[in-house]
Amino acid sequence: MASGTTAPPPPANLKRIVAASLIGTTIEWYDFFLYGSAAALVFNKLFFPDSDPLVGTLLSFLTYAVGFAARPLGALVFGHYGDRLGRKKLLVLSLLLMGGATFAIGLLPTHATIGTAAPVLLTVLRLVQGFALGGEWGGAVLLVSEHGDARRRGFWASWPQTGAPAGQLLATGVLSLLTAVLSDSAFGSWGWRIPFLLSGVLVIVGLWIRLSVDESPVFKQALAQAEARKAERTGEAEKLPLVAVLKHHWRDVLVAMGARMAENISYYVITAFILVYATTSAGVSKQTALNSVLIASAVHFAVIPGWGALSDRIGRRPVYLLGAVGVGLWMFPFFSLIDTGGFGNLILAVTVGLVLHGAMYAPQAAFFSEMFATRMRYSGASIGAQFASVAAGAPAPLIATALLSDYGSSTPIALYVIGAAVLTVIAVGVAKETRHRDLADVETVTGAYADADHDADSGAAPATARHADTDADADARTL
Repeated sequence: MASGTTAPPPPANLKRIVAASLIGTTIEWYDFFLYGSAAALVFNKLFFPDSDPLVGTLLSFLTYAVGFAARPLGALVFGHYGDRLGRKKLLVLSLLLMGGATFAIGLLPTHATIGTAAPVLLTVLRLVQGFALGGEWGGAVLLVSEHGDARRRGFWASWPQTGAPAGQLLATGVLSLLTAVLSDSAFGSWGWRIPFLLSGVLVIVGLWIRLSVDESPVFKQALAQAEARKAERTGEAEKLPLVAVLKHHWRDVLVAMGARMAENISYYVITAFILVYATTSAGVSKQTALNSVLIASAVHFAVIPGWGALSDRIGRRPVYLLGAVGVGLWMFPFFSLIDTGGFGNLILAVTVGLVLHGAMYAPQAAFFSEMFATRMRYSGASIGAQFASVAAGAPAPLIATALLSDYGSSTPIALYVIGAAVLTVIAVGVAKETRHRDLADVETVTGAYADADHDADSGAAPATARHADTDADADARTL
C-alpha cells in the first residue's frame, strides 16, 4: 500500500508545517474578520452616511456578504491549481492577495471624500478578500492533513482551524484597544484604519514562514503516480479536478455543504451580528460587546484542538453532531442572556456558543480532507466548504439584521440558526465515518477511478470491483 512508503515527518517538521498553516490562516482570518467588525461598527457611517442607521448597517453587511460570494470562485481557481501545481504555491498567493486587499482598505477614501466611488472600491476590495480566502482554507488544512500522523490527524488538522478564532481574537483585540484609547470621533476619523494597515506587517511575517515549508508528500506521490498513468496511456489527458470531483465525489460535496450550514451561520451570528444586537437591542456599549467576543474567542481557540483530538478517538461524526445539536439548543438561552445586558451573561452566552461551534469546526478539516481523493482533494474540500458559505455565512448577519428590523425580536433569529442546525444534523447523519481513511493510499482512491474508466474501454473488470473485498478500499471510495 502507498501508505507504507510515506513515513510521517519528524515532529519538528510537522510542528513547523502546523505553525506555517496556523499563522497564515490567522492572518487571513484577521483580515476577513476585521472587515466584519468594522462593518458592524463604523462602515455604515463612513461609506453609507445618507442612510438610516440600521439601513446603513444592512448596506454595510451587504458589502460584507459580497466577500462570501467571491469565495466559491476562489475555491474553484485555487482548488484547480492546487490539485495541479501543489498546495504551497497557492497558499503563498492567497496570503498576498488577502493582505494586499486589507492594506488597501486602510488607505481607502470614504464617502465624504470621493462620494459613491468609496463604497464601490470597498466592495471590489472585499471581493478580492473573499476570493483569496476561498482558496486559503482548503490548502492550509490539506498541507497539515497530508503531512500529519493519520492516528492524530483530527488533532493536527484542527490547528489551522484555530486560525479563525485567533484571527477573530487579534482583530477584535486591536479594535477593542483602539476604541478604548480613542474617542469615537478619532476612531471614526482615522483610528479605524490602523488595524487594516497592520495587515501589511503580518503578511510579511506569514510569507517568511510559509515559504520555509515543504510541499505535501502525499500530493507529490499522487502527482508522480498520475504522471506514470498518463505515460502508460500514451499521453491521455488527466481529467480536470473539478470534473473529477463532480463525477466521483458529488455526494461528498453535498455532505460538506450541509455540514457547513450550522457551523457557518452560527459563527457569524455569534461573533458579527452580536455587535449589532447587543448595542442596539440590549443597550450594551461597543466596548463591552467587543470585549465579550474577545474573551470568548480566546476560549474558542483553546478548545478546538481538544475537539479535534476527541474526533480521533470517537470519530468525526459524533463530535460534529454534538456541536450542531448543541448550537441549535443554545440559541434561545444565548439571546436571553444578552438581553439582560450584563457583561458576565454576555461572556457566558458567546463563550458557550463558540465552544459548541468548535465541536463542528475542529473535526471539519480532517473530515472534509478524508472525503476526497488526493488529486481532487483541494478542489473537493474547497468547493464543499466555500459554496456553502454563499448560502450560510454570507447572508447570516444580513438576514439576522433584517429579521431584527422586521420583528424587533430575537426569536426569528434563533429559529433561523436552529433550522440551519437541523440541516447539518441531516447531512452529517447520512455521511460515513472517515477517521480510518488513509490519505496516502493514493492508488486505492484515485487509481480506482482512473482504472475504472480505462477498464470500461478495455472490457476488463472494473478496478473498483477488484478492490471491493477490503474494508479500507470500501472506505476510500466515495460515499
